[in-house]
Amino acid sequence: MQTAAVLSRRPPRLPVRQRLSWKSAWHDLGVRSWIYQAVVLISVIALGSFLIGNAQEALSKQGISTGFAFLGNDAGFEIGEHSIAFQSTDSFLKAYGVALLNTLKVSVASIALATLIGVIVGLGRLSSNLMWRKFASIYVEVFRNTPQLVQLIFWYTLITKLPHPRQAFSFGDMAFLSNRGLVMPWLTNDLAPWLLLAAVLASCFLLWAMLGLLDRRRRKSGRKQPVVLVLGLMAAAVPIALAMLLGPGYEITIPALRGFNYQGGTTISPEFLALLLGLSLYIGAFIAEIVRSGIQSVSAGQLEAAQTVGLRPFSIYRRVVFPQALRVMVPPAAGQYVSIVKNSSLGVAVGYPELFSVNNTIVTLSGHTIEAIAIMMSIYLAISFSIAIVMNLYNRKVQIKER
Repeated sequence: MQTAAVLSRRPPRLPVRQRLSWKSAWHDLGVRSWIYQAVVLISVIALGSFLIGNAQEALSKQGISTGFAFLGNDAGFEIGEHSIAFQSTDSFLKAYGVALLNTLKVSVASIALATLIGVIVGLGRLSSNLMWRKFASIYVEVFRNTPQLVQLIFWYTLITKLPHPRQAFSFGDMAFLSNRGLVMPWLTNDLAPWLLLAAVLASCFLLWAMLGLLDRRRRKSGRKQPVVLVLGLMAAAVPIALAMLLGPGYEITIPALRGFNYQGGTTISPEFLALLLGLSLYIGAFIAEIVRSGIQSVSAGQLEAAQTVGLRPFSIYRRVVFPQALRVMVPPAAGQYVSIVKNSSLGVAVGYPELFSVNNTIVTLSGHTIEAIAIMMSIYLAISFSIAIVMNLYNRKVQIKER
């Protein structure tokens, strides 16, 4: 009994795994994976530090200063196309801001146009009309198998060979296309582009919310909702909201020929047009194939069932085909959108002042090559990651939720 009492007062023995945890840690798969990752991370940091230190030492021997203090210096050059005011006396930092806005402007416009082209051509590839189907196939094969830089130079050469402003192509006496670019009516207020963008985004958000509300009401009541009326009201909401934001300055100027050029309105430069066409038409061919494959991923039985219940072709695509095809189309489309942002650097070939072109000028004038390239890479990475995050969030929303 005494022996049993002594044994009962002894502390419990630890399990074998706990007693030998430090000795057997290497044989634990989870611990070993953390060790591998830590070694790789430390090695990358050490290598980067060595390379940066070596570069700084080499530059200091040549009397070249390092660091990002140069961003506050005067740029000393002009930027031909800018969304915000810029002069040669402004800083390098503001020059990066102008270049970033130019890159975003052409990238967003190219993404929208490439998506529209891709959807139309992708549907044309599956059309029952032989002529339309062959035209879509030829477009995809030609633009997808031609170097993008060649296409970009082709469009720039074509635009610069257009007639001069006195013989420009007229579109309803409102817009004019010549070798100087595209001239069209625009608002006189300097804040008009940003306010217009804000009004359009607000209207799109309101439209999305209203369409969702109408769809829920239709599901509950089973009655048809006034979708056309809502679309009309949302289309009218953009100019109304813009007029309220701009107030008395809500005026539109129409371009008119004065001398050898047009005055009034706004001008889209040949460089911007060439880059826009080069990016959107090239990427649009890839998006067309993405749309085609996404639609073909929907089983034929679902289409037959939708036709059986009496849905019209437009309703079949809107309610049956595209909601399921988006789950296939979104991931590769996100990669194409990122490609548009990265390929916008080809604008340097036609003289468009985007990020890569302006960065080359800053490198030449400042001498801070490493810092300038690091800034440019960081901006491209930030834009690409932002697009990837937004598309991943949308992809999660359209995915089938498992029970």
